[in-house]
Amino acid sequence: MAINTGRVVGGGIVAGIIMNGLDALWGNFVMKDEYQAMATRMGMDPKILETFSGMMPWILCDFVLGLLVVWTYAGFRPRFGAGIQTAIVAAFVPFVAITAVMYGMMSMGVMTTSVWMKSSLFGLVNMLAGGIVGGWLYKE
Repeated sequence: MAINTGRVVGGGIVAGIIMNGLDALWGNFVMKDEYQAMATRMGMDPKILETFSGMMPWILCDFVLGLLVVWTYAGFRPRFGAGIQTAIVAAFVPFVAITAVMYGMMSMGVMTTSVWMKSSLFGLVNMLAGGIVGGWLYKE
């Protein structure tokens, strides 16, 4: 059965909106001080994190990840069946990849262990929320 590209795009956009909303919550309230300290430690102006140009790459990343999660769900659906379990598995795939890259950055000193752990936990929540809603919207 063919993947419904229109539904992947629609579900991916909605997933991206959800993921961006959660990221705004994490980045602007929960993790703000830690992200600013990380920027300062790297010799960057922490105020850049609050500018449109500083946020735009992350906004785009969430939309790309939303599309990726829904596309993965669409590919998994014929094998694992429709539903929340398949959406969770589909969301877990990019989560593992991103967490592994972030672990490498943490091991190089780009971020502290605490920031890595909290960001990974928040990333899992984001990916699951986006995947579940995006998967719910996807139909063949």
